[in-house]
Amino acid sequence: MAEKKVKEMKKITATAGMFDVLQRPIISEKSAKLAEAGGLAFEVDMRATKKDVARAIQAIYNVAPKSVNIVVAKGKTKTFKGRAGTQKAVKKAYVTLKAGEKIEIATA
Repeated sequence: MAEKKVKEMKKITATAGMFDVLQRPIISEKSAKLAEAGGLAFEVDMRATKKDVARAIQAIYNVAPKSVNIVVAKGKTKTFKGRAGTQKAVKKAYVTLKAGEKIEIATA
């Protein structure tokens, strides 16, 4: 009988730039629901691409993501003490993991 070849996950070493891609995890009701379904939400660098986020997660957490979706939330215009200003724009990455894989972000 022919044995199936198991495709191994390619080992990617974490570099200093990969830690700059993932700025912080997003903790919210939406990300809590996403975590139940095997996903995560991160705030990422504005210049980061889907491939950059996928490589950073694979290098830092040793988990290959199934998919990465990116959303850019534009900064709102606000008035403070009579002066108009804008809040900063934020790029968010919603990462879906393969079934059975998990990342522990907050460990007590």
